[in-house]
Amino acid sequence: MRLELLKILIAEDNRYTRVLLIEILRAIGIQQIYEAADGAEALQAMRAHAIDIVLTDLAMEPLDGIDFVRLLRNSPDSPNPMVPVLMITGHSTLRRIHEARDVGINEFLAKPITARGVIGRLQQLIDHARPFIRSDDYFGPDRRRRNDPEHPGPWRRAADGPTVRALRS
Repeated sequence: MRLELLKILIAEDNRYTRVLLIEILRAIGIQQIYEAADGAEALQAMRAHAIDIVLTDLAMEPLDGIDFVRLLRNSPDSPNPMVPVLMITGHSTLRRIHEARDVGINEFLAKPITARGVIGRLQQLIDHARPFIRSDDYFGPDRRRRNDPEHPGPWRRAADGPTVRALRS
């Protein structure tokens, strides 16, 4: 993949973290980088630019990363509900990780960030994209990371009935 063609949006309220992320992205050849200080600015940036990947912080004011992703995935006027989202945060408790996963993030990275961590998660987003799933209470990337070759049918659980379907991005 030609990384220089990617358009990346960084939604982060801390200017120093944004600068660090920009420098990491530029070091691997990404030049089209957009910035937002919160989720509301991020939605505006996404309406103005065809963003390929979003890097967002979890804790921002007034619109945090969780609410931003929830709007991005589920709002009828979302600029791109299927854009890959990497959430970067210092709030990496199991409860917050599950909350982020359940609103539809693709990948999660705990602070303090490193170049290796950011690059690894970007590689995961690009090289191992997961199909999107729509059910009664969820829209986002398939949360299951393993493909079990022993699984006998299309559904992994008895509760996974016909209301769950995979969408291709």
